[in-house]
Amino acid sequence: MRLSEIKQILDQVDQIQFVLPSGEKVPAHFHVTEIGKVDKQFIDCGGTLRRETVINFQLWNANDYDHRLHPEKLSHIISLSEKTLILSDAEIEVEYQGDETINKYGLEYDGKSFLLTSKQTDCLAKDKCGIPQEKLQVVQESSCCTPGSGCC
Repeated sequence: MRLSEIKQILDQVDQIQFVLPSGEKVPAHFHVTEIGKVDKQFIDCGGTLRRETVINFQLWNANDYDHRLHPEKLSHIISLSEKTLILSDAEIEVEYQGDETINKYGLEYDGKSFLLTSKQTDCLAKDKCGIPQEKLQVVQESSCCTPGSGCC
């Protein structure tokens, strides 16, 4: 999800709910403790220079049960962040405390809740670093279909 998308959604909803990939809901009394711009410059294993910019939201769950972040408050925080950090319409990455360390998630919206989506590592230069591409398994045709032949 891009910054422009979350801003549109926040203008249309009365409450904010985040849901983890497991289906567990982030407690309603969470706070967005920071919004940041993360510029990453790196070289992949194939030697290609790459740049990536994401907007980082950090969610924090405290023992402050009397407060709930309302859409207009988050919109205000986003607006302030846009002006101060000169944010572009980049993808949003969400940080949330896991069991032992901070987890990073992608962000989607299902019409009711913001979904924290799993992120995976990947090789960006598979063609240059020797990782073979998966080959399709070819099933040989046979005039006879016998158990174990793979034709049925």
